[in-house]
Amino acid sequence: MANEKIEQLRASIEKIKLGGGPEKIEKQHKRGKYTARERIDMLLDEGSFVEIDAFVKHRCTNFGLDKKEIPGEGVVTGYGTIDGRLVYVFAQDFTVMGGSLGEMHAAKIGKIMDMALKTGAPVIGLNDSGGARIQEGVDALAGYGRIFYKNSIGSGVIPQISVIMGPCAGGAVYSPALTDFIFMVKNTSKMFITGPQVIKTVTGEDVSAEELGGAMTHNRVSGVAHFVDENEEETLNRVRRLLSFLPSNNLEEPPVIETGDDINRMDDKLNEIVPENPNKPYDMKEIITSISDNGEFLEVQPYFAQNIITGFIRLNGKSIGVIANQPRFLAGCLNIDAADKASRFIRTCDAYNIPILNLVDVPGFLPGTDQEYGGIIRHGAKMLYAYSEATVPKVTLITRKAYGGSYLAMCSKDMGADMVLAWPNAEIAVMGPEGAANIIFKREIKNSEDPITTRAEKIKEYRDTVANPYVAASRGFVDSIIEPKESRPRIINAFDMLASKRENRPAKKHGNMPL
Repeated sequence: MANEKIEQLRASIEKIKLGGGPEKIEKQHKRGKYTARERIDMLLDEGSFVEIDAFVKHRCTNFGLDKKEIPGEGVVTGYGTIDGRLVYVFAQDFTVMGGSLGEMHAAKIGKIMDMALKTGAPVIGLNDSGGARIQEGVDALAGYGRIFYKNSIGSGVIPQISVIMGPCAGGAVYSPALTDFIFMVKNTSKMFITGPQVIKTVTGEDVSAEELGGAMTHNRVSGVAHFVDENEEETLNRVRRLLSFLPSNNLEEPPVIETGDDINRMDDKLNEIVPENPNKPYDMKEIITSISDNGEFLEVQPYFAQNIITGFIRLNGKSIGVIANQPRFLAGCLNIDAADKASRFIRTCDAYNIPILNLVDVPGFLPGTDQEYGGIIRHGAKMLYAYSEATVPKVTLITRKAYGGSYLAMCSKDMGADMVLAWPNAEIAVMGPEGAANIIFKREIKNSEDPITTRAEKIKEYRDTVANPYVAASRGFVDSIIEPKESRPRIINAFDMLASKRENRPAKKHGNMPL
């Protein structure tokens, strides 16, 4: 009898592992997609996955659903390790009723999220679902609601990562939107509130699913997603790489990895990287990779708001979040999208104890009616709020321009930077020397016999007397003016000095961030 029971158990497990069966698995593969279990095996360390709730069943009797088998309730849940560190994972199984979410499907996901929060480990969701299970009505909607609630409660406590590996529509999109990072796969990932057919019916717009909610739409246009890759293997490898920069929870420090790069390494190329012409662009990413350990940089949202750069590097093996203006796009100006992108990244780093490096070359906020009508004041204020609220070590390096309110928004000394460094060509002022000269010396230039020469002289006078870094340094707003090639060792030294930083904030329920 005992052997019969064991055989029965084994048969049940094998049936559940088959999901929707060989035919539907083959269809999944023909779409260029892996199954839920194959994805988990690719993501986690080999042999580390432990499944739970494999035998959970739905309780719905509507529309003959009680006669329908739904192996695993359409979602695989459990835990395992990535680089030896505990993580929790759920993977929706599109071969089983389209991965649709019902009451018990949601309960399985909710249990995993609760366990992750209790043990202080990241949770990774592999989303591939047709949406709410219509037959279950309000029970399915309640399931989504409970997941959204758990996403919100766990936010800032444990890293939450969403990987979109198929359709994700309607209310289902809000769980990923509440998590820390969203990954998408080209051509197979889709996210939208309402699909193309509904839009066509309601508004008359004719749009394809790819244009509406494909990977590049959300990585380049909407900014909803953070990463995009060519295929599922690359996507899951990037998830593993991202986790190497993050702690398991908000009470831990990020992992330290021995990189072998000399902390005293200098780069003579940095002395020449900034053009003499202040209006000529250069690539800020070259500075980032020069400073970082072994030139490695994991950029976050590389296609969205490209006038600002966000991402992770290592300095002396330690995780550092980087926020940098990019002179190659919109001259590095801050606009609505850049402010949103930077603010979110600042708060992510602060939540998970990741120090922040700011690389500043910003001429101002982008002017124009589109920006003003879109609320650039409100969006720009998010950066001011995020930097002020952040208590992690913050180091700012001014490489060239730092003008007006945008200088403050990039974490100036008075906005909470713990250490401010500047290159000798830095210009720190209310506005650029050209604009300032036109205002301050307007009458002198107008009345001059040679206005062009006089204007050039006044621009130089303003740059020499006001806009140079020595003036800011004399007031203590810049802690040190350094040779560009020394940037890496000086920044590492600053972060090492700040490693024991402690900072308290007034007791309050929460602040009222401008949203």
